[in-house]
Amino acid sequence: MKILLTGRDLKKIEQALTKLDDVHLVTDSPDLIITHGGDGSLLGAEREFPGIPKLPIRDTARAPLCNEHTSFLKHFNLFMNGNLKKTELIKLGSFTSRGEKLSGINDIFIHNVNRAGALRYCVLINNIPHGHEIIGDGVGVSTIHGSTAYYRSITNSIFKIGIGLAFNNSTEVTNHQVLPEETVIKVKITRGPAMIVADNGPEGIELNEGDTVEIRKIKDKAIIYGLDIFMCATCRKLRHTTQVKSKF
Repeated sequence: MKILLTGRDLKKIEQALTKLDDVHLVTDSPDLIITHGGDGSLLGAEREFPGIPKLPIRDTARAPLCNEHTSFLKHFNLFMNGNLKKTELIKLGSFTSRGEKLSGINDIFIHNVNRAGALRYCVLINNIPHGHEIIGDGVGVSTIHGSTAYYRSITNSIFKIGIGLAFNNSTEVTNHQVLPEETVIKVKITRGPAMIVADNGPEGIELNEGDTVEIRKIKDKAIIYGLDIFMCATCRKLRHTTQVKSKF
């Protein structure tokens, strides 16, 4: 099997893999990508190598894990033996009226560029206007997986079915929406400038007055092995407890 390593602090993982038969470390055309780090490492790997199966591993130096999930080799052997759960995550795509594209696992968000000035925009849901012109810091669409990230910080909620539409700091009350997965959302900028980003990635697309963006589910999916372990509730609780203690 050809494996590509991404993330941080890869030396120990590299040493462990080089001792295994039938494993070859490569820099391109891999069968599997192992991401070592946190959520950002996984999202970044999917941006750079879309569609190639990923095996995410938490960095124990920065994210303490429960006793069940501290062994990388145990985790990897489960994968090699076919005992890791395979998850196919839906992805969102954004398509501007100028033909530019971005895609993400978690979310697509449009932000105001001028932090001292609000963004003005209109939203259409399946070509039906959602209210009138909205004034605020931005708007975004989230998947189920992304509902525990930026969407949650805006709405103070998560969801288990569909896609979420979140309005960031609107001047008037604008209800957040959880919509069917096949919904098509269009955003027209009536006063910019704005920036559209996917999964909080480093690359964005600038939007100006009159620009339109269509956001919808795309056919591509992210293939992740062991996502249930990566998102383990016990590990997450342990990390949260450690972070809280470090503040005092």
